[in-house]
Amino acid sequence: MTELTDLSTLLLSRIRDVADHPEPGVMFKDITPLLADPAAFSALSDALADIARDTGATKVVGLEARGFILGAPAAVRAGVGFIPVRKAGKLPGATLSQAYDLEYGSAEIEVHAEDLSAGDRVLVVDDVLATGGTAEASLQLIRRAGAQVAGLAVLMELGFLGGRARLEPALDGAPLKALLTI
Repeated sequence: MTELTDLSTLLLSRIRDVADHPEPGVMFKDITPLLADPAAFSALSDALADIARDTGATKVVGLEARGFILGAPAAVRAGVGFIPVRKAGKLPGATLSQAYDLEYGSAEIEVHAEDLSAGDRVLVVDDVLATGGTAEASLQLIRRAGAQVAGLAVLMELGFLGGRARLEPALDGAPLKALLTI
């Protein structure tokens, strides 16, 4: 337990609060100081790689854009492949897409169709779990590609926004691991 407490303390000490960004009343959690600190970024990468190994993941999916930054080193350290899930229109070639609703409007994410297969167990990695819309769409996309969801791992969960409750049905028993809950 001390190791987890030490990791939490280290990570929290490197996340900066930015008031009123991107709009008044929002307290933005800026992870760029964490990424700039090699010890903190390394500890975060190790923790996410441990989750990938613990869930039996064969691939890590990173959600655009900060999920790329966190997911890629975790995948390398876990010895598994990394797959970017991008906003629609960013990937060349054949893709699978998944639309989802936002608070005001909708969005769409894509993955290369050939990057996931029936034998894959996929861990989704992102920086923040807020309302869960993008994460939920990624889980649907992974299953549509024929792969299994191994779990979802995030640096921080904004518990007051209810994303975990929204995702529980979509996770279908796969774990949701948040290194920090705010």
